Amino acid sequence: MLKTIFSFISIVLLLSNCSCNNNNNNTPTPIIDQNTISTIQFIDEFVIPDQEIDNVLIGGLSGVDYKNGKWYLICDTSTPPIRYYEANITYTKDGFQNVEINKMIEIKDNSGISLVQGIVDPESIRYDSDTGNILYTSEGSINNGVDPALIEISAQGNQIKSFTLPDYFKANTTDDLSGPRHNGVFEGLSLSSDNNGYWISTELPLIEDGPEPTLTDTESPVRVTLINKASGIAERQFAYELDPVAREPALGTDFSVNGLVEILAYDTNKFLAVERSFSSGYIDGGNTVKIYKVDATNATNTLSLTSLSNATYIKATKTLLFNFETIRSQLTNNTVDNIEGITFGPKLQDGSRTLVMISDNNFNSFFPQYNQLIALKVIP
Repeated sequence: MLKTIFSFISIVLLLSNCSCNNNNNNTPTPIIDQNTISTIQFIDEFVIPDQEIDNVLIGGLSGVDYKNGKWYLICDTSTPPIRYYEANITYTKDGFQNVEINKMIEIKDNSGISLVQGIVDPESIRYDSDTGNILYTSEGSINNGVDPALIEISAQGNQIKSFTLPDYFKANTTDDLSGPRHNGVFEGLSLSSDNNGYWISTELPLIEDGPEPTLTDTESPVRVTLINKASGIAERQFAYELDPVAREPALGTDFSVNGLVEILAYDTNKFLAVERSFSSGYIDGGNTVKIYKVDATNATNTLSLTSLSNATYIKATKTLLFNFETIRSQLTNNTVDNIEGITFGPKLQDGSRTLVMISDNNFNSFFPQYNQLIALKVIP
């Protein structure tokens, strides 16, 4: 009888520890085990209100990561203070319970000195549990000759290193025949599934690789590159083909673009890819956002190809997993905003994995936008 009581108590304690809906959970979901994804279901949206930390406005949230019960958000700004945030975010299968951005960490150089304007343009953020350090990508400023970068910083924000990248990613201000496009470089970043490297992805094709997407189908491949953590240099790369622009610009405007804005590895050579198409002139934000499953198992290693145009190679395959048009009517003012970040979040009480996405409100520089959080449930 006593053994039965102890068994019952053990089961109760085990079940009570399975509730992973808050950031006090000590059982984060390792990416390497997340190898089956068939569909995604919408859980909830939360719009982060305008607020400040240390008299600095919170906004431009272009990247999100979750590790060991902590949330990390990066601010897309080239104006000091360059910064990332720590946050508390909790939700259940029924929706968000609490969202609190509670700490701002200034990103500095390797001497602990504040970065000056225009040196970096942060886009994506990841926490490396092996090192306890933060990785972030910077688009640089191609028009001003500032190279894009992958940078490692301490949890306190001081730069540790900047990784060596292939020369074709460097800013080219001498001609318009090659090099990355301004505001179209390293939007995506993910730890590899074995945690031995970092995948980075460009938003738009290099000039020598193909044109920017248009309303008609084009050959517009972007490069997804693996940086070896130990050596600090690129060791593998594959090409990912972009969709055409989803909608024609409206109300007499003429701007449109489609790009790869984030990646997330969930198994060896397998990723979630977030594509965002934007067309001007729409009151619903003008964004069309899709999540694809990507398989690069049989893709050619394009690292040594200086140009993808007219080259013979095999691209990664992509399968549509989720289209935000299916939930537009459930979002604030029917707005799918400037979504740029994605991460695996904590498990739900039933053991289901989750995804959290975040949008960059551009500090409302162009028109009213939201710092929008989206929670999704993963169905294996």
